[in-house]
Amino acid sequence: MSRKTMYALFAALVVAAMVLTACGGGGGDADTSIKVGAIHDLTGPTSDVGTPYAEGIKGYVAWRNANGGIEGRQVELISADYAYKVDQAELLYTQYVQEGVVVFQGWGTGDTEALRGKIAADKIPFMSASYSAGLLDMEAAPYNFLVGTSYSDQAIIAIRWAMDDWAAAGNEGMPSVVLTHHDSPFGQSPVEDAAAFAEANGVAFISLPMPGGVTDYVAELAQMQQFGANYVIVHTVSSPAAVMVKDAASQGMTDSVAFVCMNWCADEGFIELAGDAAEGVIGTIPFAPPSVPVDGHADADAWLKEQGSSLSEASLHYTQGWWTMALMAEGIEIVLKNGDELTGENIKAALETVQNFDTGGVTSPLSFSATSHRGNTSLRLYEVQGGSWAAISDYISAE
Repeated sequence: MSRKTMYALFAALVVAAMVLTACGGGGGDADTSIKVGAIHDLTGPTSDVGTPYAEGIKGYVAWRNANGGIEGRQVELISADYAYKVDQAELLYTQYVQEGVVVFQGWGTGDTEALRGKIAADKIPFMSASYSAGLLDMEAAPYNFLVGTSYSDQAIIAIRWAMDDWAAAGNEGMPSVVLTHHDSPFGQSPVEDAAAFAEANGVAFISLPMPGGVTDYVAELAQMQQFGANYVIVHTVSSPAAVMVKDAASQGMTDSVAFVCMNWCADEGFIELAGDAAEGVIGTIPFAPPSVPVDGHADADAWLKEQGSSLSEASLHYTQGWWTMALMAEGIEIVLKNGDELTGENIKAALETVQNFDTGGVTSPLSFSATSHRGNTSLRLYEVQGGSWAAISDYISAE
């Protein structure tokens, strides 16, 4: 072969490679995987709920890949345990973006809020298990999407229920409500909005932080009784919530005060840890627990049974992770069906067209727009009855 022929052949190969690259630019090649980044708390202070949530994300990806992927393309989940450390979250996020992820699944409030500037600059659609209303600021967090009902909306719904329950019992005036919370950005997130709603409706309200690493909450309960609390909203994870409710029950406080757990302590773990003291506790739960079967549980339950488990064993937090990943996949699928380049900007725009996304009753229908990334403002209330969560309301809206 002459040198001239070799040059011509080489040039032809280069052109062919460029054409193929152009056809598949930005991950558009049907033979390439779709890279999804994720961080999980598997060993940190919220690992009791972080682990099943992470397994839900992984489970959905495995199930989707086993059923043909997204428009024929496999999903490659790149993830690691960050142990609830913000600095580690930032390092992993940066690493995965450099590796080419087009979307990201996060976890906690502190790290999600710390990352939102980078997320916006990198144009990476981001969903996490944080439902902080601070992530709904479209200027500061234009690439963050909330799937669960925000903590602020949950607290407002809880106060609204307390007002209705107080009146239904024949009481005059308005009740006194305490919001006790994890002493962190996660715990503090709904305080300001809850206080504003209570004040606007004439409800006496205080908030109390729950110190970590303690063996009882006797001092905090004494403050609540001195305030004259009729309702206590608990915003933390299941372990400290169970300790508080058991302490309250031992003092006879639960006979006259209603306790309401927000979503991260309203789970199966809380019931197991609190035992009989859990009976009658109310939960603001955005995702239907396995004890209340709905159509949207079917695929996850069937997949888990193939693996020798079940949704009842996996817990409601598995369902949260599953459906959060399902909604992210919906945005990716819209882009691919439209034949558009698979970029963060295009996935964001696609998610903003999602209206009344049906989760089969796991959540209220989810919608986004170019002006709001608040998936919903509604949830059902549940009550611990006979050792499991039972639905006691239809969807209640914070609006």
